[in-house]
Amino acid sequence: MSQQRKTEKKSRLKLLHQYYRYTGFYKFLGGSLKKALTPLLVFVVLLLGIHYFVIDINSLLVKMTNTFPPFWVLTVFFISESILGLIPPEIFIAWSDKMPDPILYLSLIAVLSYAGGIVSYFTGRAATRIPSVHDYLEVKMAKHLKNARKWGGFLIVVGATLPVPFAISSLAAGMIKYPFTSYLLFGLLRFVRFAVYGAAIFNMV
Repeated sequence: MSQQRKTEKKSRLKLLHQYYRYTGFYKFLGGSLKKALTPLLVFVVLLLGIHYFVIDINSLLVKMTNTFPPFWVLTVFFISESILGLIPPEIFIAWSDKMPDPILYLSLIAVLSYAGGIVSYFTGRAATRIPSVHDYLEVKMAKHLKNARKWGGFLIVVGATLPVPFAISSLAAGMIKYPFTSYLLFGLLRFVRFAVYGAAIFNMV
């Protein structure tokens, strides 16, 4: 019986692999990685350039922590993560490193990013009830929605882990009415991203 289960599992995995290969998921994933790495490398080069030729990044971040109350920085970050992820989270990760308790603030922005994704998910759900907004987003996000309908949870995983706006994947998930419980489960990988990026940026700035 155990051998039969293993065989069935292998068959399902094989079929799943074939499906993602035929529908272009692996090609999409490779393209997303290339697109994601470019702005990330630009960010790192820009950060190092500013640090060595303009102003010491550590001093700038310390000044930022002394100038802006944490509440407002976290509020701006939450709004950004709830709309389109317009501000790179890496900036806030670097900011958290200069706070009195870096791990606490890194955890806070990870939670806020996750919560912002949930807001985007329900924004997508709400958009389907407003014909004009729904029609506009269907056109603007046609490609993303098409991919979301094909790959569902895997697209959420890409949005949660790669340096691409998580809000857009969450918005698409809401618009196609992807099961909320499954969305929450896949979205937990957002915490992994912040842990990995936090470890890297804390050692760099």
